[in-house]
Amino acid sequence: MTRALVIRAAGINCDEEMARGFRLAGADVDLLHVRAVASDPNRLDRYGLIGFPGGFSYGDDVASGRVLALLVREKLYPALREAAARGVAMIGICNGFQVLTQAGLLPGPGHDEQWSHEPHAPELALCDNQLGRYADRWVRLSVNADSPCVWTRDLAHDPTGMFMLPVGHGEGRFVAPKATVDALLKSGRAPLTYLDNFNGSAGAIAGVCDASGRIFGLMPHPDRFLDWTRHPHYTRLDKSSLAGEPAPGLRMFINAVEAAAVAV
Repeated sequence: MTRALVIRAAGINCDEEMARGFRLAGADVDLLHVRAVASDPNRLDRYGLIGFPGGFSYGDDVASGRVLALLVREKLYPALREAAARGVAMIGICNGFQVLTQAGLLPGPGHDEQWSHEPHAPELALCDNQLGRYADRWVRLSVNADSPCVWTRDLAHDPTGMFMLPVGHGEGRFVAPKATVDALLKSGRAPLTYLDNFNGSAGAIAGVCDASGRIFGLMPHPDRFLDWTRHPHYTRLDKSSLAGEPAPGLRMFINAVEAAAVAV
């Protein structure tokens, strides 16, 4: 069975939801504190999937994800770099996305490049929402069907006809140089974009993957939409169209578990 590691820290509050997503998708899951992992980085060799869940790591005391990202850069980057090089699928959701960008794991190297020995300075950022406050809502998203992202495969064909995920963040506005934004959109490495760009993200980008499509970060929460009954319009949906179809959030985890199994 494919093994998944969910890395938590003080203030993280969506670790159990992420672990449930991996379990429902068929993976065997370990939930460990970041300091336990940092004490033995070689344990990452056991896993085909790694997740950084959402929440308010270390209270977002300095900035969202900053303290956890510094720990990851200092203690875990070499092991995560090796995991990425051998094709381990990784996801960072919300606070986890902020961590992946600040730790130098996203956007990652280009197709013809190798992972650097040391983490690059962050090339992307998630900043205060343009609306100036915390946003807690469901949002409609566009899925790039041509993206290399293994997590978002088949999501463009949502049976409801309106692909939605919940968001909950105060610092989710995607910021990057225009050339970087254009390159991400052109290459399909921005697999999810907002239809209603409520937080003012550059290019309306809601999520980014690396060139391999296996490392994925996004602000919306697929881990909060593992069951159709969570859909805000569930009572009005055509239930017959949902029969046998996993909810979109669960589909992401299934896609990753299947990709990890093939890699193994």
